[in-house]
Amino acid sequence: MAKTSMVQRQLKRERLVAKYATKRAALRETSRNQELPMEERFKAVLALAKLPRDSSATRLHSRCEISGRPKAYYRKFRMSRIALRDLASKGEIPGMVKSSW
Repeated sequence: MAKTSMVQRQLKRERLVAKYATKRAALRETSRNQELPMEERFKAVLALAKLPRDSSATRLHSRCEISGRPKAYYRKFRMSRIALRDLASKGEIPGMVKSSW
């Protein structure tokens, strides 16, 4: 099980990303628009830099929905390899069988 503080920090980042997503996208679009004057584009870059760091989507890290584990994460199942194996062994994932030979 992952540390509770790390899971809570991740949830806080997810909330910040959702809160600032539209503002961040608008500022990024303004800063990349070559038709605008350089001063206006520079102001957009400065405004973008003043937003909270954790509101950037690149600071998010995928975590297991069950255990909160950040490593060995399968995107398709949204869980770690350990949680996936436990659920598969119990037969709780339809169509998945633990292999043996």
